[in-house]
Amino acid sequence: MSEHSSHTSDSSSSNKPSNNKSLRDISFSVLDLAPIVVGSDARDALSRSLDLARHAEQFRYTRYWVAEHHGMPGIASSATAVVIGYIAGGTSTIRVGSGGIMLPNHSPLVIAEQFGTLESLYPGRIDLGLGRAPGTDHLTARALRRTPDRNGEDFPELLEELRGYLAPLGDGPTRAVRAIPGEGLNIPIWLLGSSDFSARLASHLGLPFGFASHFSPSYTLPALGLYRRNFRPSADLEKPYAMVGINVVAAETDEEARRLATSMQQTVLSLLRGRPSQLKPPVDNIDDICTDFEKAALEERSRFTIVGSKETVRAGLERFLRETEADEMIISSQIYDHAARVRSYEIVSDIFCD
Repeated sequence: MSEHSSHTSDSSSSNKPSNNKSLRDISFSVLDLAPIVVGSDARDALSRSLDLARHAEQFRYTRYWVAEHHGMPGIASSATAVVIGYIAGGTSTIRVGSGGIMLPNHSPLVIAEQFGTLESLYPGRIDLGLGRAPGTDHLTARALRRTPDRNGEDFPELLEELRGYLAPLGDGPTRAVRAIPGEGLNIPIWLLGSSDFSARLASHLGLPFGFASHFSPSYTLPALGLYRRNFRPSADLEKPYAMVGINVVAAETDEEARRLATSMQQTVLSLLRGRPSQLKPPVDNIDDICTDFEKAALEERSRFTIVGSKETVRAGLERFLRETEADEMIISSQIYDHAARVRSYEIVSDIFCD
């Protein structure tokens, strides 16, 4: 037990975030699902991701993360570590990582070796964000060798094993199993979540925490509050650090942005209907293709979605910052047209660089 083990939720006001942050005071990053749009394939999607990463580097984003999903017709980042290597190899300064790797899908040793290899190839640029959900349906999860009894409850044990492989060898006895590359490398580990499970674990271990508010808005503020109140300083982190995900679609006008955002809305509709699809072209009016129930579901999911012109997005990001007190925002922009997607990220960068 560490010297900080008695540091509880009511014991320190230093873990409370500042109330006067501006957008210039925080970091901005990119979350990419490597979308496969209608009429294209995975090769096109990954090529566009690399192009977006190069632009994000120019636009002064802090990091570029890709996410592990399986069996999704519209997502090309299932082999997440491979995609990270591709992106890191095609850029030079931006941090590249996982948002996230679903740890219960994998052997901790394999993840340690994969990210140890990435860190060896691109030193000082690799992040390891970890989640515990399968990132897919039940049948695909079983094909990944994720048995029904592995429901994520063993995530803390898997995490401990993974961190052990990445720790320096030290002066003690030689380990029977070693991760080479991986052992002793300084690879930042983030815990990611859409509920309070990872918030509690991240606070207990003193690790940075990322919350997926872009698809789990109702849990955002409770999870962030729990993480900050219960945070225990560690060798990794002295005080809480929260990255919060948000959907942003920015364009020259509010009207144009609302139309672009219908591609993202159609993706949500396809999931609600149990028929995942490739990213579809925008439509003039989303209300024409959904039921009243689906409209309500879209409205609920859009609480932390910002769509509009530069000034509309600026105002939305400022409200989001006041509400969440995020230390970093990671932006997801599901836009059918690649040039419009790049432009959306450029508009956001103009805002935080102003």
